[in-house]
Amino acid sequence: MGRCRFHLNRQCASNRLPAVVGHADWSVDPGKRWVARAVHEGGGRYRALMPGPAGPLSGLLDGLRQGADRPGPVLFGFDFPLGLPCSYARRAGIDDFRRLLPTLGRGAWRSFFSVAERPEQVGLARPFYPAKAGTRGTVARRHLIDGLGLGSYDDLLRRCDKAGGGRPAACAMFWTLGPQQVGKAAIVGWRNLLIPALRGGHDLALWPFDGDLGELLASRDMVVAETYPAEIYGHLGLGFGTGAGGKRVQSARAAQAPRLLQQARRLGLGLDRRLRDAIADGFGPAPDGEDPFDATVGLLGMVNVVVGGRPAGAPGDAEVRRIEGWSLGQK
Repeated sequence: MGRCRFHLNRQCASNRLPAVVGHADWSVDPGKRWVARAVHEGGGRYRALMPGPAGPLSGLLDGLRQGADRPGPVLFGFDFPLGLPCSYARRAGIDDFRRLLPTLGRGAWRSFFSVAERPEQVGLARPFYPAKAGTRGTVARRHLIDGLGLGSYDDLLRRCDKAGGGRPAACAMFWTLGPQQVGKAAIVGWRNLLIPALRGGHDLALWPFDGDLGELLASRDMVVAETYPAEIYGHLGLGFGTGAGGKRVQSARAAQAPRLLQQARRLGLGLDRRLRDAIADGFGPAPDGEDPFDATVGLLGMVNVVVGGRPAGAPGDAEVRRIEGWSLGQK
């Protein structure tokens, strides 16, 4: 029986550990999408591979099993939002995100992914704004809040987006300005990857909407979960302080190597030589070395959950699990 390194928790209770654990560092820019994977080698132990570019989205999900020689499901994490703020969902008459998702972009929701260019275009069926920054003073969060009939910016955040437990607040998914572009990244992830897979008959489950993680791993071919790297930094004891550049600086990434390697040992996670060297090197001198770095950090955070070092974390609130979703490993 494949046992967890720490204890036999609900993730392992099904005796069906994931054959592959994958994590995607996501972006609107295709060149900044990177995927890190770990393959199950038996006995509850995994081996992490060197991250690589995500490549064409049409082949991303089917390509995850490459290099895996054991049966079992795939657990795949993305750092884009899965779910909708309850305040918005109540206004829009949405009671179940999982049922809604395959319908987006069609019928009454045909304009959902069309980012509003002007305040008067914002509405419950077209909630993303703005398409571009515009001249100073012509674009404001208040336009989005008023267009959706909400009371404050806080109403745009899901419970798992809010600051707490040492993590910073995430960006509101419908507000599409700023360096993180979380809203536009979600549009690409939903419209171009997950919705085609759901409509195309993939045996794809969304955690926590479709059930508890252990139950889904026991019964489904692929389970997709949301991750939040800023949250996972805390799980793994990583930190960049307040220095200029942060994780975009090679030396700052390389400074995290001892802690990352220590965490890999704690998890019983083997590292391919190329990956071990990349971690020690800080993933190269280019600023976009942060992309494979974050893909790797997210992967370690997911393996931490799979082997029982941390609970999956979905709350008991039925409305949150049904509409808002949750970030894997967040308490």
